[in-house]
Amino acid sequence: MSTAATAAPASPNAPAPPCSEQQKTATGTTTTESSSLKDVAAATTTAAAAEEETTKPKLPPLTPAEFRIYNHMAEHMELFHNHFRATWNLLWTACTTGRRPAGMSLKAFVNEGLQFLRHLEVHHNIEETHIFPVLARKMPEFKAGKGNGAAELLRQHRQIHKGMDGLEEYLRDVQAGRQEFDLGRLKERMEGWAEVLWTHLDQEVKTLGAENMRLYWSESEMRRMPM
Repeated sequence: MSTAATAAPASPNAPAPPCSEQQKTATGTTTTESSSLKDVAAATTTAAAAEEETTKPKLPPLTPAEFRIYNHMAEHMELFHNHFRATWNLLWTACTTGRRPAGMSLKAFVNEGLQFLRHLEVHHNIEETHIFPVLARKMPEFKAGKGNGAAELLRQHRQIHKGMDGLEEYLRDVQAGRQEFDLGRLKERMEGWAEVLWTHLDQEVKTLGAENMRLYWSESEMRRMPM
């Protein structure tokens, strides 16, 4: 039988053995280095933000005449968008109240919806063919591209048109007698793209507003814009 003594298990309350000087130094160095790196990163971020703020152009306030020149595209666009909002609200109110506008026949109501879709499609085609390419020469907000390579406003067009396709399909079926008209079904075909449509109508006008346009274009260039 072995006579070697068996080591007693360490007490859970026993203090941890002291660190060697080498361990203390290594631990202290690591902590100090970590803090230093954080300080450097924070200072770099602050400096970059300050530099960006400094390099932003500090433009004088626009005179009323200058504002009209730089804001005219936004004002023109808002006229079209208000028409789309009004027609959408006519259709949507019927869905939420459960009845068509007083005195409007089913045929007229369906035609109103189809006309809304036609006008919106033509509006987007004109924008993407004649207006956005000109703006995209200087403004990334209107850059064309495939998928996520396109600017947000153009990606919104794609989302909106998916919703338009579903709504048009339903209204055409009702018009041709292939489906019975139902306001609940109409609401289903509208609510999926309501948010992106209304966001787009607001965002596009804001992007064309005077304070943004003056960052990219001169007054003479604004006068030559195709709108």
